[in-house]
Amino acid sequence: MKKPSQVKRIVVAVIGGTVILIGIALMFLPGPAFVVIPAGLAILASEFTWAKRWLDKVKRAVRRKKAAAPAGSRGS
Repeated sequence: MKKPSQVKRIVVAVIGGTVILIGIALMFLPGPAFVVIPAGLAILASEFTWAKRWLDKVKRAVRRKKAAAPAGSRGS
């Protein structure tokens, strides 16, 4: 019988992986892929350190883009 922590890791992997795949599909379909993919990474980051690193990279990239955007382009 599997340990509860192994079962939790599998459940998190399946749910997070599904959300990531939906986000990737939304890059080609109309939809908010830039919201869905980080959400999937956040789910995966609850159990996997590699996902935490990727999520941190995405957050830094978003902050850099916001800082580099002209003031008039935000919120329009």
